[in-house]
Amino acid sequence: MDSINKQQPEENHEDLKGQAAIKKLKELSDKAQSCFFCTQLTSSGAFSTRPMAVQEIDEAGDIWFLSASDSHKNKHINADPYVQLLFQGSAHSDFMTIYGHATITRDKEKIQSLWNPILKTWFTEGENDPRITVIKVSPRDGYYWDTKHGQVVAFAKQIVGAMTGKTLDDSIEGKLKV
Repeated sequence: MDSINKQQPEENHEDLKGQAAIKKLKELSDKAQSCFFCTQLTSSGAFSTRPMAVQEIDEAGDIWFLSASDSHKNKHINADPYVQLLFQGSAHSDFMTIYGHATITRDKEKIQSLWNPILKTWFTEGENDPRITVIKVSPRDGYYWDTKHGQVVAFAKQIVGAMTGKTLDDSIEGKLKV
C-alpha cells in the first residue's frame, strides 16, 4: 500500500467478490446513472470514449446498454470487444472502473425489457427501430473508491483530521471480481 493508506488509523481497503462485488457494482452504477464507455483500448492512439446510460445490471453482474448499429462504438466493439467503463457518482466519492468484454446482439426481448420512452430521442422509430442493438458488458476486472458511511461522515472525519493533523477519512477502496 502507498504512504497515504499507511497513515490511516482504520482499514480502508476491501476487495469484493461474487455477490458482494455485484451489489457494489449496482450501488455505484445507480448513483452515477451513466458512465464513460471506452473502446479501442489496445490501439496505439488514445482510446475512444463517450457517455452512455446504463440500462440494467443483471444478477450475474452483466451491464446492459442500448446502442445504434451504425455507431462508432459498435464498430469499435466488432473490431475489439474489450471495453472500459468509468463511473463517477458524486464529486467526492462513488467512483468505479470496470474492464470487460462486450457483445452486441439484436435480441428483441432484451430490447423491449430495456426500453424507455426517452430513448426515442436516439431511436426515432421507437423500440422497433431497426438500428437498435443491445450491448452486454461482462466484467472481467474492476476497482472502486467509495465512502464507508456516506459523505456527511466522510466530511466530518476530514475536518477532524485537518484539526488534529491526522489522516482521517472515511474512504474504502478495493478490487471488484464479479
